[in-house]
Amino acid sequence: MSVGEIAGLLAAVAFVALVGLLAVPILKLGRTVDEFTRVVQDIRSEHVAKTSTTVDETNELLASTNAQLQRIDAITSNAQTVTTNVAAMSSLFAATLGGPLVRTAAFTYGVRRALAARRDGGGRGRRFRRGGGA
Repeated sequence: MSVGEIAGLLAAVAFVALVGLLAVPILKLGRTVDEFTRVVQDIRSEHVAKTSTTVDETNELLASTNAQLQRIDAITSNAQTVTTNVAAMSSLFAATLGGPLVRTAAFTYGVRRALAARRDGGGRGRRFRRGGGA
């Protein structure tokens, strides 16, 4: 064997030793990456399960809220109808009975006042002023 062949043989042995030394950490790094990949998949599957549960609960909540809003809409519609009817009835009452009722009340007040003045002494020394003051 020549010196070049021995040098080549030593280089090949050194290269095999270097590959052997580097193979162990690379294999350990590969296992670590595999384990990390499994952990990420587990976390992702748990997250998907929790997310689907949360989405289902949110859908149920929205359906319940929608039903309640429909009930409130019906109640509000009925209240609006009642308010409209009461306003119409109030306007009708004011138009038909308001004027005569005010006149009757004013007449009754005048009669009461005249009777009270008569009872107190026939109106001696007492004068009535227009506008209601005594």
